[in-house]
Amino acid sequence: MTTIRDVAKEAGLSTGTISKALSHPERVSKKNLEKVEAAILKLNYKPNMLAQKFRSNTANTIVVMVPDIANLFFAKVISGIESVAQRAGYNVLLGDTRDSSNKEKDFIRMVETRLADGVINLRPYKENDSLLPKAGVFAVSASSCEGTPYSSVRIDNAGAANKVVRHLIQQGHKRIGVISGLKTNPHTRDRMKGYLQALESQGIEFDESLVIEGDFNYWSGISAAEQFYHMENRPSAVFCMNDEMAIAAMKGFIDKGLRIPQDISITGFDDMDVSKYVVPTLTTVAQPAEKIGEKSAEMLLDMIQGKVTENKEYVFPYEFIIRESTSAFTEKTK
Repeated sequence: MTTIRDVAKEAGLSTGTISKALSHPERVSKKNLEKVEAAILKLNYKPNMLAQKFRSNTANTIVVMVPDIANLFFAKVISGIESVAQRAGYNVLLGDTRDSSNKEKDFIRMVETRLADGVINLRPYKENDSLLPKAGVFAVSASSCEGTPYSSVRIDNAGAANKVVRHLIQQGHKRIGVISGLKTNPHTRDRMKGYLQALESQGIEFDESLVIEGDFNYWSGISAAEQFYHMENRPSAVFCMNDEMAIAAMKGFIDKGLRIPQDISITGFDDMDVSKYVVPTLTTVAQPAEKIGEKSAEMLLDMIQGKVTENKEYVFPYEFIIRESTSAFTEKTK
């Protein structure tokens, strides 16, 4: 088996230079790097990466904990994370936690045992159900919420929801339904806060019966549309807390013979790619998902590399996009 000493002899360099070229190539001259690469190719040398990790005390790996790996918004965030991590020479390990703190514990343990260097959590912080922040664990909360007590990246969810609902009110809608996420989800809390603020600012009384709890998945949108349809005095507009539920709700209403937006206006949240192509196209809030991922990775790597020691919060701007699924209120709704 070829060893690092064989590579050093072939390249005419010390074993220390070979080791440095493998772990920190930026610290080795271009001339010596070329010698090392040529020797490795000639000898077909395969370095013992596990041994390197123990010697350097770094795994060059970050863990991304994902509560729902099938969620299209999370997929874009992960893409942003991977692009930054790979450029920096770090591997990305995806941890499908299925929104379980017990599963998160296993992935955080990888950081504690130095099998990974840090963690990015895509599940928003919950005060009574969070393993982070934790001493000795570099961590960033991506797609986060207000009040996260460790480094985080997010948009102003309450402000975005407020913007959407105020737009509907300005179009003459007063009975505005909501298809929310789970009540325990912090994103639901923040977006509900914005909804209530918009109603209050326009002097519209809150009607709890107009809020139907979903779970950010397609079938909960279908179910909510069914419930709204059978209301004696159904809403003239519905604010959905993500695009997936909004698109499902549109299908549910259309299947019942309602026209969108002539009979009922629908809004979403996230601006998934498909939102531009459904019929009618969906009015929604655009989150810069890939940029959220990129920024989260940059912040985590800065922590791992000792460039940053204090917690930071980064709030990206959002964009409210008006498309075809909303229009002015008319008396045709019921």
